[in-house]
Amino acid sequence: MIGSTMKQADTHLDPAALVADFDLRRLPQSFYDNPYPTYQALREHAPVKRLPDGVGVFLTRYADLTAVYRDAKTFSSDKKTEFKPKFGDTPLYEHHTTSLVFNDPPLHTRVRKLIAGALTQRAIAGMEPDLTRLVERLLDEIEAKRQFDLIEDFACAIPIEVIGNLLAVPHADRGPLRGWSLAILSALEPAPSPALLERGNRAVADFVDYLKHLVADRRAKPGDPERDVLTRLIAGEQAGKMPEEAIPERLSEVELLQNCIFILNAGHETTTNLIGNGLEALNRFPSERARLIADPTLIDSAIEEFLRFESSNQLGNRIAVSDCEIGGERFPAGTHIHLGIAAANRDPAVFTDPDQLDITRNPNRHLAFGFGIHQCVGLSLARLEARIAINRFLQRFPRYELTAKPQRAPRARFRGFTALPTVTG
Repeated sequence: MIGSTMKQADTHLDPAALVADFDLRRLPQSFYDNPYPTYQALREHAPVKRLPDGVGVFLTRYADLTAVYRDAKTFSSDKKTEFKPKFGDTPLYEHHTTSLVFNDPPLHTRVRKLIAGALTQRAIAGMEPDLTRLVERLLDEIEAKRQFDLIEDFACAIPIEVIGNLLAVPHADRGPLRGWSLAILSALEPAPSPALLERGNRAVADFVDYLKHLVADRRAKPGDPERDVLTRLIAGEQAGKMPEEAIPERLSEVELLQNCIFILNAGHETTTNLIGNGLEALNRFPSERARLIADPTLIDSAIEEFLRFESSNQLGNRIAVSDCEIGGERFPAGTHIHLGIAAANRDPAVFTDPDQLDITRNPNRHLAFGFGIHQCVGLSLARLEARIAINRFLQRFPRYELTAKPQRAPRARFRGFTALPTVTG
């Protein structure tokens, strides 16, 4: 079984060297392969690590991250100042400074309320039958060819269909969605190459052009606002749904288009990674895989452990809007705060044996979905997708094996695989 004996940490690495050399803008390939020894060294020796750029600090302790998450007034999510030198006056800048995740109230509040209204527990429960049929169809196709790629043929196909359904994107138009999403998200890396920036800008421009036609069509033929997120975003909250003074204003055209892109990006890549990372981790930990196959009722706690153990979104960002204290150190307004989500999720002060996969871990207060007002609005949907996908996959192919070395994407922010060659077993 490929990878089942893979070590969980490169113990030969010198912690002092890892700390001294750490620079988000110049990460070695070894970090992309396995960032956890570096995170452990930082947590133990420099938990509040000042970065070489002179304006950034990297946090790795769970307590420090939760303190920042709780104080949204001091630590802003608005990225206009930070992203201007990185992106300039480009489509990427317009997108990332307009979308929900990189904004503070009131825009954040308005958009989140509209999206959340279509992602109620009732609405998500109503998606389960269609989602189950989709997963079973993908598994039928996999069974027919036996050798397959776990990412391309399974993990990435599920959220594309789910988000496509949420926005009511015609099936014939969904082909470019994954490529657009990957290009836009890759530009969020700490030091994207010119080629990545070019692809990201082109993806935003192409996506916006497509959405203009989709929005015009939806304005003419509105969908069900209880299920169709795009219809909700276009119309805003309807009178009678809440007190008149609480009805948010409608989104501008730019806000509408850019947050449609955000919905795809947020729902696609992280869920793809959750499914892929979870099944790869089970391959590395055969005893946990056997436990889950023997008792499928453990799937909910297993999903939480996959989220903690290999967080799909490994990094977060804030900017201090006033002088502040973090971890006992003082920092001036304007400091860029880099949140080591994956590091905090392996903090031994919170998690026993953090480098061990334990599908029955309880409690499991991981930060994979963030915390506070910016906690992922689609977390219940992501959990549903992963639960159905992984449970059904294990039921059909309990003896699956990886047939070649997994190929990780060389990214620090979003941790996942580009390829997982697999055989059904």
